[in-house]
Amino acid sequence: MSDQDQVSRRSLLRSLSISVTLAGAGGSLVQLEAAQHVHNAVAQEKTGAPNGKYTPKCFTEHEFLTLRRLSDLIIPADEHSPGAVQAGAAEWIDYMASASPELAEIYTGGMGWLDHETQKRYGASFLDSKPEQQTALLDVIAYRKNESPETAPGIQFFAWVRKMVADAYYTSPIGIKDLGYMGNTALSHFSVPEEAVEYALKRSPFV
Repeated sequence: MSDQDQVSRRSLLRSLSISVTLAGAGGSLVQLEAAQHVHNAVAQEKTGAPNGKYTPKCFTEHEFLTLRRLSDLIIPADEHSPGAVQAGAAEWIDYMASASPELAEIYTGGMGWLDHETQKRYGASFLDSKPEQQTALLDVIAYRKNESPETAPGIQFFAWVRKMVADAYYTSPIGIKDLGYMGNTALSHFSVPEEAVEYALKRSPFV
C-alpha cells in the first residue's frame, strides 16, 4: 500500500468513526459517499487477496461468521434479488467497526450475549444452533414489547444490527439496484426509504 493510500484509508476511517458516533447519538441518515467507499475498500481487499476473500479487521472468525448468519436472516436472498450476505453486509460492518472502538464493543458484546443466551437455551452457540432455534431467539429480541432485564441487551443489540445491515445492503451495488436508484442525482446524504426497509425485513423468517 502506498503512502497516499495509507493516508486516504486513515482519513476514511476517521470520517467513518465520526459518522458512527453521530449515528449513535441519534442520527438516522447514512452518508452515502462514505458508505460506498467502504464497499469499494472491501472489494479492493477481496481482489488483492490470494484467495479472493475478505479478512476481518475487527471481529474474530467466529464473530464474523455469526454476523454473516445474522445478515442472512435479516435480509435473505429471494426470487427477486440477492440478500445481505451477497451484498457484503458483514464485511461492511466489520470495516466500520474497525474504525470505531465503541461500535466494535457493541457488536462483540452483542454477539457474546447471543452465544450466552443460545448456550443457556439450547446448549450451543448461536452459530451452531439449529435454524429454528436461531429464529426463535431473534423473534423475541426483534420486539421492544418483549423487553425485560434479561432480554434488554439483546433487543438493543439487534436494533443496531438490523439498522446497519439495512444500511449496508442499500448502499451496496446490489441494494442500490434493488432500490432503483440510478446514481444520476447528487446526494450529500442518503436515507433508505422506510418502505424499502420494511420490504427487506419482511423477507426475514422471524418477522
